[in-house]
Amino acid sequence: MFKDGRWMVEKMKFREFETSSGKKVLAGKDAKSNEELIKQFKGKENVILHTAAPGSPFCVIENLDASKKDIKLSGTYCASKSQDWRDNKSDVRVHVFTGKNVYKRKGMKLGTFGVKKFKVIKVKKRDIEKWKK
Repeated sequence: MFKDGRWMVEKMKFREFETSSGKKVLAGKDAKSNEELIKQFKGKENVILHTAAPGSPFCVIENLDASKKDIKLSGTYCASKSQDWRDNKSDVRVHVFTGKNVYKRKGMKLGTFGVKKFKVIKVKKRDIEKWKK
């Protein structure tokens, strides 16, 4: 689009929340916002979370010094917004990795990325239910 002879770029809005320790967490809303979010943090040291099953937002902890508590809370948020939780209402496995381990190959769908190295955390059903209240 043009306005006054300049290109206008749509600014992407992300979901966001703050952990109890004050760390800001950004999360995608859909494939397009997931794509934009990961593009901003790909190659960096930030902690990124996504469910093992497809159909959830990518969540990025902006601060580099995320604690285990920050990661657990962010994982719970990620799980609570996932299709896995919506469909099964049971524990959800979440992958935890950094932006340095993310890659995108030609032909991958919008909002889809590969991850080279990750840890798996299990988010308990009771923690997700607490989050949803």
